[in-house]
Amino acid sequence: MKEPGDEIIRVEGLTAAYNDEVILRDLSFGVRRGEIFVILGGSGSGKSTLLKQMIGLHRPVRGRVLIDGRDLSAATGRERERILRQIGVTFQSGALFGSQTLLENVCLPLEEFTDLPGEARRRIAMLKLSLVGLGRFADRLPAEVSGGMKKRAGIARAMALDPQILFLDEPSAGLDPVTSAELDQLIRRISTGLGITFVVVTHELASIYDIADRVIMLDKESQGIIATGDPHRLRDESENAYVRQFFRRSVDPDAAPAGEKP
Repeated sequence: MKEPGDEIIRVEGLTAAYNDEVILRDLSFGVRRGEIFVILGGSGSGKSTLLKQMIGLHRPVRGRVLIDGRDLSAATGRERERILRQIGVTFQSGALFGSQTLLENVCLPLEEFTDLPGEARRRIAMLKLSLVGLGRFADRLPAEVSGGMKKRAGIARAMALDPQILFLDEPSAGLDPVTSAELDQLIRRISTGLGITFVVVTHELASIYDIADRVIMLDKESQGIIATGDPHRLRDESENAYVRQFFRRSVDPDAAPAGEKP
């Protein structure tokens, strides 16, 4: 477990809704600088909704998201751009452009957001690909590499602009156990070596136990957080039987309704 740092992300009183349907209500929590923070929960609990709020794709109905003390929820124009430059995002599919090589994919953020000459952009992109173990595959198209390599390339592209925070949406989805474990090792290595803060949305328990410094567990019925802390302690010590059942991946006849507070 890492030593806790100051908060680099603060979510305050966040309520999220689609049309008139409230998905999350009055969420408040912080993410510490340099930690691997995992958002988990059952189907429909609002994991992806929360991620989209935290990266600025959607604005909250109420509340705010602070990135390094600055209010992303209210920011506009150049201020919003400056805040967003601090974060990188990868989605489940990797979202790579199939007609471009891995190197060209990683170069894209540098082309869009910097004035660096082409050779400098390529050198930086090669460095990022090397960090994720893909330096030898820079000239391959996404269709020519494995699913795990696509995930790594997505992480390399998310790191192109040297963000302080990386958001990963279901990074292990569709991967076999060995490839998933290798990706977990990469996440830990980047976190330790570069001090990057990770916010990971996942339901893969093996990955959660392996990488998470801290988790929050969302619940559909209560529209909020029903557990927070170290996943091993929640598995063994939570007073909420449903939470214990979730972390043990077992059926507990004494489990409380999902919405019960721990």
